[in-house]
This record gives sequence, C-alpha cells and structure tokens, in this order.
Amino acid sequence: MLGVHFAITAEQERALLSADDLDDAYAIDELLSGIEDAWAEDDLKVDTDKAWDAIHRSLTDGTLGPSSGQYPLSPAIIGGRHLHDDYYAVYVSTEQVQYLAEALHQVDRDRMRSAFDAIDDEEYAGALDDEDFEYTWSNFLDVRAFYDRAAAARRSVIFTAT
Repeated sequence: MLGVHFAITAEQERALLSADDLDDAYAIDELLSGIEDAWAEDDLKVDTDKAWDAIHRSLTDGTLGPSSGQYPLSPAIIGGRHLHDDYYAVYVSTEQVQYLAEALHQVDRDRMRSAFDAIDDEEYAGALDDEDFEYTWSNFLDVRAFYDRAAAARRSVIFTAT
C-alpha cells in the first residue's frame, strides 16, 4: 500500500467530515478520488510510498494499530479519525496538525533509529535493516517538512494508503 498525505482546504475538510458523519462511504470515495486526481499543490502533499508503515510504527509502539502510541505523535500517519472501513483514509484536524508539526521536531535520528530497531512484529513487511531505516528516515523527514507546511497554511490533513 502506497501512502500519501494531503493538506486539504477547509471546503474539502467540511465535505469529507459531512460525508463521514452520514456514514456515506461512496461520497468519501468520490471526494478522495477528486482530491487525489486534481491535486495541484505539490508543497501541500507528500508521498511516503511504503515507508508510512515503518514511520507509524517508529512513532508509536511498534505496531500498526491506529490507536497505538501516544498523542501528539500517534496521528501523524494512521492514528487520526478514520473515514473509511476498506482502506486508510485518516483525518487529522488543523489543531492536531499544529501540535504534530511541533512534536515531530522532537524526533531526531537516534530516537527514530531506536524505535525502528525495536519493531518486533511478524506482520511488518520491511527488511528492518540499515537500508530500510534510511528509507524510513528519509521519508520521515519529508513527512515532518510536510506537517510544517500544513501547519503554516493552517490546513487539516488527510492520509490515504491504497
């Protein structure tokens, strides 16, 4: 599954949350598809390929559980509000984005490496070697910079993995 974060507009946020409140999976699919297909703001989007999995595990408790880990780092990838049952479509509010942008700067390379090395889950598909860590770290830096930009733009965030 390939992961992407989008810093969405207030209008997109309202539409997605309204569809979620109505439990309208079709409307959510359509809205997300429209966001993905028409996205033009490259500085307010970040692709994490498959590294999102290891990043989430490294920022939380080593598992892929959406409720794993501690706030404020837990919503960075899949710990936010889930909008779909069939795939990851995870919402993070503008307020949470502000906290995340700051908290992600508390994660340095050594802290990330220690957490990455502690991943002990048979379901993790990565290699858990130096190359896998470098891939994870590089993508984490991109995610951190993305959250900085999203916070500066006062946007909420949607993470999708399909």
